[in-house]
Amino acid sequence: MIHLQPQERQEVTQYIYSICSIALDQSKDYLIEGRLNPLLEATGSKSFAQFIGRAKEDRSGALNRRIIDEITTNETLFFRDAAPFDLMRYKIIPELVDRRRAAGARIPIRVWSAACSTGQEVYSLAIVLKETLADSNRYDIKILGTDISDQAVARASGGYFSDIEMGRGLGDAVRARYFTPDPKGWKIRDEIRAMATFKRLNLMSDFSGLGKFDVVFCRNVAIYFNEKDRASLFNRIEQRMERDGYLVIGAMESLTGICPQLESRRHVRSVFYQLAAPASR
Repeated sequence: MIHLQPQERQEVTQYIYSICSIALDQSKDYLIEGRLNPLLEATGSKSFAQFIGRAKEDRSGALNRRIIDEITTNETLFFRDAAPFDLMRYKIIPELVDRRRAAGARIPIRVWSAACSTGQEVYSLAIVLKETLADSNRYDIKILGTDISDQAVARASGGYFSDIEMGRGLGDAVRARYFTPDPKGWKIRDEIRAMATFKRLNLMSDFSGLGKFDVVFCRNVAIYFNEKDRASLFNRIEQRMERDGYLVIGAMESLTGICPQLESRRHVRSVFYQLAAPASR
């Protein structure tokens, strides 16, 4: 294994930050070495400095995309941390439906999984919506999954999962109801796949064109950003939320001091955020 040398660290970490906004301090040297060594070998690089030089020279951007695919964690499972999905089932969806029922037409529900990885969160949300809203003809449901990794987005869009992935967070009954056996492992059923779309997105780029959302899941991604970038991200997410929308972040994350216009609310074991009520005059 080629080790990251102290004199290379700043150049390497700054370059990684420049392409995906992930801030890696000295404690993450092991991660850089473990994730990127296969790429060093594949490119014939004898040092990290040489490898970064080759990435900078690659005008196609292919090597940058491979770096992003390796550095981003993509660690996920179905119904990861059950509480947010219970929050959707018993709090968020019923409230949204009650407030929009007066419209008369099909009730629109827009959900954004901002760091969807290989799709497990998106399909978990789709299953919750399917089970909670029994009469699907009454609702216009659209779920958007975005991720910075091309590889993750491609896998999420395909909707195929291995036996190991299926064993993480899914019970037998849910697997039988919403997945079909496939030579690649298991495939999400078309009725669930049709509820979702996927696209590549760097959360540090402009995403104002995505439209507005009733629910935003942005869990366990901002922990890799510095404080300035976290503030920028959540302030821009707030602008993509409907006035009565909901933001769900990771259990170990907090918006205290970052985005004051979003207020924390609690429901049973879950914390979520909504826009603060306008100050009365």
